[in-house]
Amino acid sequence: MNPVAKILILVGVVLILFGFVWQVGGRFLQLGKLPGDIFIEKENFKFYFPITTCILISVVVSIIFYIVRLFK
Repeated sequence: MNPVAKILILVGVVLILFGFVWQVGGRFLQLGKLPGDIFIEKENFKFYFPITTCILISVVVSIIFYIVRLFK
């Protein structure tokens, strides 16, 4: 099989799994509303920086890439 086709299939499967986890996991794990996410609201100003959510997503993606690299 063509290596490009393998990569496209893998990307498609990862996107499907990510979408499923986002739908189902959103009920249990409120991404964007974790402790450590910064939210400042003033009269006419809102600032939101989901730092804890970014770190969590980064760790999960790093683990996924590590596992994919092990099997390659």
